[in-house]
Amino acid sequence: MRPPMKPLKPLDEALADLLAKAAPLPETETVTTFDADGRVLAQNCVSALQVPPQDNSSMDGYAVRCADVMAVGGGLPITLPVSQRIAAGSSGDPLLPGTAARIFTGAPVPEGADAILMQEDCEALAAATDGGGLGDVRINAVPQPGQWIRSAGEDITRGAVVLAAGTRLTPAELGLAASIGLHELQVARRPRVALFSTGDELVMPGEVPPEQMRPGAIYNSNRFFLRAMLLRLGCEVTDFGIVPDRRDATIDALRSASAAHDLILTSGGVSVGEEDHIKPAVETLGSLDLWQIAMKPGKPFAYGQIPREGGAAHFMGLPGNPVSSFLTFALLVRPFVLRLQGVQEVAPQSIAARADFTWPKADKRREFLRVRHNAAGGLDLFNNQSSGVLTSAAWGDGVVDNPAGQTIAPGDTVRFIAFSELLA
Repeated sequence: MRPPMKPLKPLDEALADLLAKAAPLPETETVTTFDADGRVLAQNCVSALQVPPQDNSSMDGYAVRCADVMAVGGGLPITLPVSQRIAAGSSGDPLLPGTAARIFTGAPVPEGADAILMQEDCEALAAATDGGGLGDVRINAVPQPGQWIRSAGEDITRGAVVLAAGTRLTPAELGLAASIGLHELQVARRPRVALFSTGDELVMPGEVPPEQMRPGAIYNSNRFFLRAMLLRLGCEVTDFGIVPDRRDATIDALRSASAAHDLILTSGGVSVGEEDHIKPAVETLGSLDLWQIAMKPGKPFAYGQIPREGGAAHFMGLPGNPVSSFLTFALLVRPFVLRLQGVQEVAPQSIAARADFTWPKADKRREFLRVRHNAAGGLDLFNNQSSGVLTSAAWGDGVVDNPAGQTIAPGDTVRFIAFSELLA
């Protein structure tokens, strides 16, 4: 008699269980700021200075005292002598009363000046023919106190935590770190991931031309997109290839992979058929939970641990159907790998969008429908939502996260998650 089926595990519950097991890796390393794109900070970045270090001009123009401009009777335009010229990287003298200073973008504002006039609002007049002075400037606009002045410390104050530990670095963050003088950063070690596929039906592209494929054989597409997704997450990936559908071969591969890797990731073989050897192989070496996730596509998912010297390697088994494997990676493995590196905010961001399609049949599972934006700003649905149709992921620019039991009609507001979020 078959045992009763376990209830399907809600996706959010499965993710919470996984993240509870994802203790951040303890090791860190130092890299140059140039080479830190995509890495995760292991310690706070604290500024030892303020940015900008002093008041500076955000425009090419003239530094003036507003009172000097307003004090001249007769209205605009008025003429002031130019007492100095201040370029970026230099420092000027205090501004003499009744004068203007020629100033350039990024240059320090001289003491006494309280506004910058854009050069478009001024007219430079020639210097005297005897060669003395810097000439005059005709002012054609009334300045307001503080205009076009970037105040000292308005971007960053001294002692501020500019970037927090756990931040996944982007080009903007690298520039920010450089702006406070950091040429090296302490980051989390890259997770080491062993990747292999199971299935005697799998063939690698390039090994057999399409016209010579044996009946029942398929090219191993999962191996390519899983490896690429892991690399995007900053992992060091060891590709163990295709493991034959034999229990002894599966055990040997798992034992070898567990020795030097933080995570073992497989696709295929996580069901309970006679040719699905992942479950008994992992249980031979360690422990395994086989979950049936309440999501479509992507129901079968396995998590376990394989003991090794000094700890244990995490194990994750994904379904073999390519779209199921793609989405379970994006929704479960990706947050787990980020958490191993110390990232706290791992949930993909979603936005409200308009459905321009019909989804008339509600499912008991939470569905992830492949869609893309159309020229009218709505979402079109790919016509075949089968878990084996990888074309849907290449065609689409994201998924609709559709709750269980929910139908969709044209004009309905739906929750859209972009692939750029799931693949970042």
